[in-house]
Amino acid sequence: MSAKNLQDVLDQAGNTVELLRNSQLGAYVYPVVPAEFTNFRREQIAWQESVVLYDQSHHMVNLFISGSDALRLISETGINSTANFPVDKAKQFVPVSPEGGVIGDGILFHLADEEFVFVGRAPVANYLTFRAQQGYRVDVRRDDRSPMRPYGKPVTRELWRFQIQGPNAWQVIEKVNGGPVENVPFFTMRTMNIAGELVRTLRHGMAGAPGLEIFGPYESYDRVRETILEAGREFGIEPVGSRAYSSNTLESGWIPSPLPAIYTSEGLRPYREWLGADSYEATNALAGSYVSDKIEDYYLNPWELGYGPHVKFDHDFIGKDALAAIDPSTQRRKVTLAWNAEDVAKLLAAPVDLKGPGYQFFDLPNANYGSSNFDSVLSADDELIGLSLFTGYSSNERTALSLAAVRPDVPLGAEVRVVWGEPDGGSSKPTVQPHEQLAVRAIVSPAPYTAMARETYHEGWRTAAAARA
Repeated sequence: MSAKNLQDVLDQAGNTVELLRNSQLGAYVYPVVPAEFTNFRREQIAWQESVVLYDQSHHMVNLFISGSDALRLISETGINSTANFPVDKAKQFVPVSPEGGVIGDGILFHLADEEFVFVGRAPVANYLTFRAQQGYRVDVRRDDRSPMRPYGKPVTRELWRFQIQGPNAWQVIEKVNGGPVENVPFFTMRTMNIAGELVRTLRHGMAGAPGLEIFGPYESYDRVRETILEAGREFGIEPVGSRAYSSNTLESGWIPSPLPAIYTSEGLRPYREWLGADSYEATNALAGSYVSDKIEDYYLNPWELGYGPHVKFDHDFIGKDALAAIDPSTQRRKVTLAWNAEDVAKLLAAPVDLKGPGYQFFDLPNANYGSSNFDSVLSADDELIGLSLFTGYSSNERTALSLAAVRPDVPLGAEVRVVWGEPDGGSSKPTVQPHEQLAVRAIVSPAPYTAMARETYHEGWRTAAAARA
């Protein structure tokens, strides 16, 4: 019998870990935007040395939520406090399961009275859509991410979404606006003028230095994009392709693809019966050297992902009791692992070493070969002390990096080992070939890794400091 929903898929598979480890989905793909406009090295360097234009128009869901219960839905679903969430502000929104595992995250914009839009990957958009149907007086409208391969067909969205980021960003912003632009507090929205269009802005800082995320109706996509690139020419602007874009998180410290913690909770059975058999959650590709028989071992709580400061107990929300029972001081914490150059050289040389071992391919700048990635982090005596969750290469640091959650007693500066490659030669994922594992030495380092990001990011967004929102 063919599966009708996610719960059917899980029941028929029997073992959720094996189901996801052998998914045919492969690595997360950023659609429509070209892989490179120049080359990924040049594009990476530009976000630290000049200015870049990120195109975020295609790879995320826009979920519009409106109605008298919109704020109540958000408050009762997320760990974030909504006690101070006025119009023209945004939050990093994080829902958890009844047991406290993170389902996902994204940006929630307060557009107008009783009107919000969530922007992010499918897991949170799916969860909010389901919750909205559980007795809330809200309207939900979904603008899905662009198709993976449009094959020449026109692509359209409700909104285009760009970011202008880097040390020269403000010069570009004020040039296209035709005058000064107020440098408002972090995650505050305003408006500005571009190519005769009044567009909305969000004060952001993905590349560390002050910048703006901007969004407007998709019909003006080409005109706005061309105007920004022309204005930015004298300031060294680089459009960023999907290849480099996916790697900026290595420097800024955001772990983008935790496994949604929704597969086992009895309280979420109705949700699994609502999710489709072909949903993201049913086809998500689990990858890496860490393998457990229990899918629960892949769940991560807010403290492990750096979202501890966002947990506010001033409101009732799903998972509140579970999170209240956790002692944050005992939880794994988010760090960056700086990989040993000699060991990385072995991985990179393996494809042309006719006599040496074959390792799992290490791609540049994004080395992940699944959608949710879990590599074992070991101590000197082979004890499992953490999980490496997102891996790649930074041209700015000239270093391979990964974002990880490690035990609280592992100090900065410690040398650990990240096991690269899957056990027993791998899985049946299309991104995996028969290979041997390699234990790569790495140094436990801060997250964010780059000094510019650590020193200029808003407290509590991607840093470890206390959140203000």
